Amino acid sequence: MVGQVLKHYRIESQLGKGGMGVVYRARDTRLDRLVALKMITPSLVANPERRSRLLLEARSAAAVSHPAIAQVYDIDEVDGNLFIAMEYVDGRTVSRLIAEGELDLMGALEISLQVAEGLAKAHDAGILHRDIKSDNIMVTRDGHAKLLDFGLAKLVEAGKDEPVSPAELSRTLTRGRVHTIPGAVMGTLSYMSPEQARGKELDRRSDIFSLGTVLYEMVTSELPFKGETPLDTMHAIAYEEARPVTIVRRNLTPELHRIVFRCLRKNPDDRYPDARALAADLKRLKHDLETGTKTRLPVGDRLRNWVEWLRTSFPGGYKGMAILAGAIALTVLLVAVNFNWGGLIGPAFIGLFVYRFIRNRKKRLIAAFTKKVSRFPEVRLVTVRDDRVIVAVDKAPAKVFIRITALVDDLNKSLFFGKDIKAEIRTDITDDEAKTMLTQVGVAYARDDDSGGPAKKSRGA
Repeated sequence: MVGQVLKHYRIESQLGKGGMGVVYRARDTRLDRLVALKMITPSLVANPERRSRLLLEARSAAAVSHPAIAQVYDIDEVDGNLFIAMEYVDGRTVSRLIAEGELDLMGALEISLQVAEGLAKAHDAGILHRDIKSDNIMVTRDGHAKLLDFGLAKLVEAGKDEPVSPAELSRTLTRGRVHTIPGAVMGTLSYMSPEQARGKELDRRSDIFSLGTVLYEMVTSELPFKGETPLDTMHAIAYEEARPVTIVRRNLTPELHRIVFRCLRKNPDDRYPDARALAADLKRLKHDLETGTKTRLPVGDRLRNWVEWLRTSFPGGYKGMAILAGAIALTVLLVAVNFNWGGLIGPAFIGLFVYRFIRNRKKRLIAAFTKKVSRFPEVRLVTVRDDRVIVAVDKAPAKVFIRITALVDDLNKSLFFGKDIKAEIRTDITDDEAKTMLTQVGVAYARDDDSGGPAKKSRGA
């Protein structure tokens, strides 16, 4: 389309191509300024309802004004071709700066701080980005960060009445950018939050996870979650912890690790509650590094950090802490009133029975999980060792992987205390390796063709 004129926009050159369409550099002949013109792929907005949602998203994004957000100027249509005119940013993407080795720690903090402040402004207006990644952050020649495509990642949502075939669902997991399908995913895979990878409801904390991923990438030059296949990457995002930035690069400060680690927590409740809180920590760290001094946190922030550390370190979190506090208070009360301790023998036995029942809950939940996954014909073998479950599967459609990870998620939500179960779905187990696994302790299920007979249930699991 180079050389063509759409309304009052004259297209000069092509800038790039992505999942939403093609982006051109164009000149607004009315105002005599350069703009970025995004031509939306027609198939994405063929449905009238989708088109109306796009218009609503674009208008919402246009209402947000912040130096760190590329402004949306206009949305229009010519001969059935829908396009969006946005601020033209003359600079380089963060991904390119990383590849060229031109980002240092202070530069990474400055970019993250500017983007976090822009996010706070947009989140206050009720708009999520949903596709924050290093390719969507531009840095101008004078060092200002600009977040592109704000509010436009949620362009297409399959209607509730639109059927989704297993083949279509599988294809969504192999694209760089995918669109929302019920039970599937949307966004760019390596930067997704765990809830986004599972196709769940998103809020502002999902954007914080993605920004934390970009910050990790900027300071280490590598992504925190990666795998050989898209499904391996999804599994890492959902269940594996990222290597601390202080281990990837030894010269980084522990305070940076604390900030990144809090952004990348699996549970949204454990992350920063909003982008403004993240920006405050980034600003404090940046000041400390620039001045060589350490800014003491306010008493309220220190207390909140201590409670957060205690909650994540104590078995059972707040529930476990409440139970322990109640037990201590009851003991002190009984001592104060000279209680007859002999009368506690009966209740103690009952309490011991209840404790053992609760303690064995994890084993029962794992057994129930094994029973459910064994119903999938693609599942060959399930082994359990401590808090790690390995599910060996044949080549299977993406929906099988999604349903298994959903079952693991439900299992962990049902735990009262203790470490979460880490599940690994493997498709690369050879027949010889499967036979070896069958001889080891921890086999919870084996398919007939792997066990050489009827499906074997728990062997020391």
